[in-house]
Amino acid sequence: MLPLEIDGAHGEGGGQLLRTAVALAAVTGREILVQNIRARRKPPGLAPQHLAAVRAVASLCHARAEGLEARSPALHFAPHALRGGSHRVDVGTAGSITLVLQAMLPVMLVAGRPVSALIRGGTDVRKAPAADYFAHVLLPLLARIGGRIELTVVKRGYYPAGGGEARIAVEPSVLRPVAFDQPGSLIAIEGRAHVARLPVTIADRMRDAALGALSGVPGAAPHIESIAISDELAAGQGGAVVVWAKTECSVLGASAVAERGVWAETLGSAVGAELAADVASGAGLDMHAADQLLVYLGLAGGGSYTTRTLTTHARTAMWLIESFLPIRFIVREAGALMHVAAVPTPPV
Repeated sequence: MLPLEIDGAHGEGGGQLLRTAVALAAVTGREILVQNIRARRKPPGLAPQHLAAVRAVASLCHARAEGLEARSPALHFAPHALRGGSHRVDVGTAGSITLVLQAMLPVMLVAGRPVSALIRGGTDVRKAPAADYFAHVLLPLLARIGGRIELTVVKRGYYPAGGGEARIAVEPSVLRPVAFDQPGSLIAIEGRAHVARLPVTIADRMRDAALGALSGVPGAAPHIESIAISDELAAGQGGAVVVWAKTECSVLGASAVAERGVWAETLGSAVGAELAADVASGAGLDMHAADQLLVYLGLAGGGSYTTRTLTTHARTAMWLIESFLPIRFIVREAGALMHVAAVPTPPV
């Protein structure tokens, strides 16, 4: 069978398309040729964190990969049998650990045997899920559809040095279709604002601003921790604020990473306001989880959710998943929300 050719510039055309493509190739055993990788980015092609993600997935399926070099515009990826065991991944920079996990985790979940990995890089970096969002929002959602996953943040790492470490362990899992159409009653709002090698007052200010933005949400008072990470548990300076709402049927969250020149109050307020808006809307998933859960609904053979906003990332992921799996996505407006359903397609 000829390789499945994928235009890496389609839709959102970024790293998420590439990570999802190699994950689905590994899961299905389908050989792929990805061209025009990140063609509209500056600079285009494969960056170090993309190389790390592809190599990590290759190690999970004995893949042969060609084009694995910095700034390569094309990748030929030929997977073989999935395997378990222990793996090590070093991004080599502050490249995001959670983005590498985006590529690895779908493969680990369907490997059919225990598999673990120690990953070095950035735990809390811009344009990527913060480690606490991954742990307290995405993983509980995956547990609801059958994922058996344990994540441990060993050491925090930030831009530009990286140096963080996270350990993930996955047991054989059977994914099942689940509907996140209605969140159900609100149980609790929790969160964490942390800093490393910075004054704890910065974390306090992020926390207080988030609490202020959440003050109008009916129900139990939000509880957000303010933490100074000890020097031995962090590499370099940094921080983040993450909040999440536990409901009867779902978990919704929002996060932001500390940045030089951006007030702590600005970050905390934005995160709190985003979560407050999601809770008030009645959405089953926040827009970030709505992107990231699509591949797992595909692997589960179905499922659905509502969300306030459907991003270009999400629409690109739907297009890609339908190329690999017997699934199609149906999108419709549901009042002020978007409703997405993953529906199995009959065999040809």
